[in-house]
Amino acid sequence: MALRKIVTGQDPVLRKTSRSVEVYDGKLATLLEDMAETMYKNEGVGLAAVQVGVLKRVVTIDVGEGLIELVNPVIVEAKGSQEDSEGCLSFPNEFGIVERPNEVKVKAFDRNGNPVEYTGAGLLARAFCHELDHLDGIVFKDKVKEMLEPEPPKKRLFVRAKRK
Repeated sequence: MALRKIVTGQDPVLRKTSRSVEVYDGKLATLLEDMAETMYKNEGVGLAAVQVGVLKRVVTIDVGEGLIELVNPVIVEAKGSQEDSEGCLSFPNEFGIVERPNEVKVKAFDRNGNPVEYTGAGLLARAFCHELDHLDGIVFKDKVKEMLEPEPPKKRLFVRAKRK
């Protein structure tokens, strides 16, 4: 595993649409492992491959309930609504209020190409939506209702995941 550099700010790669994964191999496994390590090291709750400069539909998420790896994910159902603060590893120290579904169902594949399905509510639903937006070149600032002043890390509303 290796740490990867996170793409930040106005880098045009963040606005590009990621391509579907066609081959499930060692390169994909390495990408997923590197993404998880990078996400944990930077105390994030999610990371899309585009955020490390790889235009593949790959996401890692951990809101404190264990690592979720998603390949070619799609939101197939969304319910309710929630407004809360969001930040992003690609936009350090920037936070804003974003409206998202309160519950979502996601279908995807695991690193071996096996179908997986997750249902998430609250923070997990928010993380699914946030990371899947990245795959289509959408960043949280596109959906923000109100930008917030930066908060000290210990007071952020996003719970930072730690490797167990």
